[in-house]
Amino acid sequence: METRQSVVPCTPLTTVGHPPTPDHSAPPLPGGACDLVTVPARQGLEAVDILRRGTGDAVGPVLHDDDRDTLGFLVPPGTAAAWDVPGSTCTQTDGRGLSLNPVPPVAGSDWLLPPGACDLATDPAVLRAALGEAARTIEAADNCR
Repeated sequence: METRQSVVPCTPLTTVGHPPTPDHSAPPLPGGACDLVTVPARQGLEAVDILRRGTGDAVGPVLHDDDRDTLGFLVPPGTAAAWDVPGSTCTQTDGRGLSLNPVPPVAGSDWLLPPGACDLATDPAVLRAALGEAARTIEAADNCR
């Protein structure tokens, strides 16, 4: 399993080398071949709200890891190779240990948005924008205290 921690922002390309769009991003494969973007729960929950206010189907399955207080967004396979969003980690799963069924694949985790409720993986470009907006929203809220 390959993990990439990001430090420099840029727009990741899909596995075919173009900017991801809802029309051109691959869904997770039935066997669970997808990558997983992990973010702190507070930022992730804000991003889920932002994504759901959009087109409604912009967010795919999302895991909540209670033990680590993180959210994991399923994204198309190949996203980890170019993921570089600060404060997040993208793990290439190749389907190992990740199953898209109602039972969460990790002990101590639960589906925030289960695979049955949303069929497609979250588009990496859309997720990147939502995570950036979420970070700015949280920073603004924290500075108002």
